Amino acid sequence: MYDLVVIGSGPGGYIAAIRAAQLDMKVAVVERYPTFGGTCLNVGCIPSKALLESSERYEEAREHFGDHGITVGDVSFDLKKMLARKDEVVSSLVGGVAGLFKKNNIDTFHGHGSIVDTKRVDVKKDDGSVETLQTERILIATGSKPISLPGVEIDKEHIVDSTGALNFQEVPEHLVVIGAGVIGLELGSVWRRLGAKVTVIEYLGEIFGGRADKDVTRQAQRVFKKQGIEFALNAAVTGASVNKGKVTVTYEQDGETKTIDCDRLLVGVGRKPYTEGLGLENIGLETTARGFIEVNKHYETSIKGVYAIGDVIPGPMLAHLAEHEGVTCVERIKGIAGHVNYDAIPDVVYTHPEVASVGKTEQALKEAGIKYKTGKFPFKANGRARALNDTEGFVKILADAETDRILGAHIIGPRAGDLIAELAVAVEFGSSAEDIARSTHAHPTLAEVIKEAALDVDGRTLNL
Repeated sequence: MYDLVVIGSGPGGYIAAIRAAQLDMKVAVVERYPTFGGTCLNVGCIPSKALLESSERYEEAREHFGDHGITVGDVSFDLKKMLARKDEVVSSLVGGVAGLFKKNNIDTFHGHGSIVDTKRVDVKKDDGSVETLQTERILIATGSKPISLPGVEIDKEHIVDSTGALNFQEVPEHLVVIGAGVIGLELGSVWRRLGAKVTVIEYLGEIFGGRADKDVTRQAQRVFKKQGIEFALNAAVTGASVNKGKVTVTYEQDGETKTIDCDRLLVGVGRKPYTEGLGLENIGLETTARGFIEVNKHYETSIKGVYAIGDVIPGPMLAHLAEHEGVTCVERIKGIAGHVNYDAIPDVVYTHPEVASVGKTEQALKEAGIKYKTGKFPFKANGRARALNDTEGFVKILADAETDRILGAHIIGPRAGDLIAELAVAVEFGSSAEDIARSTHAHPTLAEVIKEAALDVDGRTLNL
């Protein structure tokens, strides 16, 4: 008998399992795929960042080394080696998860997990055999999968989802991306740097799905256009067909039916919770209209002893959020007062420049009628950014007009994904903008832009 059976070994599932084991629970993890780590480690966060890094270094060598006085000959790349490096990064990390399970004495089972009742989970293995696990509690951490689009059939060769776009064996001449969200912009950036013409078709009138701060959205869209990415906004894709190795995409824009031809089409319109085939009906656990499982503050579902975290519950689909929820869930099972402050969860887009945010956007504060102050500082006025030759973007801090408490922060610029951590901690601890402004930041560093933006909340920047 296990204390906890976790279904799914992505970031949420494996971290929850490890924390539960640390708290002296007997734990089992069920994973349907041959390797651990879920979408994030296998076909999501990690491989995409590996390709983003490789493609960015290639572009830097080709176009910007000369700015540093470095002379190079003809710069080329080996796509096979680039993809092999990506696979090696993935392999090392998924192997690391297996090692962590072993270190923490967590039993693992490969196969499709389904709930029989609140005390039993069946594991159907590839050979057709079924093993039943007895447990006191069940944690659903099965993550999400790509959303399909009506009229656009994924063939895994010419029309692909994000997994397919990580494994093109040659650079497309013309890649069309449906969706200007994180997936589309990151993978579009990879192939644009390697030589593809990239066109992004977006249903909304702006990129990032309308969830980013408007100042960031405007600058990012301008920068991406300058880099060569073309956008068709306010455009609804109605279909796609393949003929003689070419894809024709049909969409509606400004009341007109338009078509665009390409040799690869990436469908990146988002993800949906993976809850099918889990046996939820066996315990009477219903999902929302969009397939999400609702939980209480302890991450327990409407069925006692059955919990859920990560992409299968409502909220942002972020690997680090799933980890945090997993830890909080098992700590609360053991009576430890864990919590998740959803206003302090950072969000990052790993394009170049990177885009990162935490807390409220300016438009959200306006809609809520909250009075606020704004501080903003550009990277072009920062010594470290100048030395790096990477000056695009800014840091923007939003603080309560009366208390000065930081309500939100938004960064577009070099290493924004790393810089946002300071502001996430600030939001978590209820910091004021003045707290950051009065904290010493090493010089010369990119982090000084955060300090200057905090100073600007009170209208007293020192370097602009």
